[in-house]
Amino acid sequence: MAHHREEQKSVDSYYYLIALLAGLFTGAIINRGFIYIPIGGVLGLLSAALFLKALVKGHEDID
Repeated sequence: MAHHREEQKSVDSYYYLIALLAGLFTGAIINRGFIYIPIGGVLGLLSAALFLKALVKGHEDID
């Protein structure tokens, strides 16, 4: 009998969306100008990519 792995739905887009919104919100709270809002969004997306690459993807190898 072969082991069949169930296909799992990818939730990476949820991490990116949450990080983007958090970054935009943080950039808006800084209140030093509108330029910090997109900068916060970009930094949020970069942190989500790092989180997914380093922490979440590493848990797949544990099985």
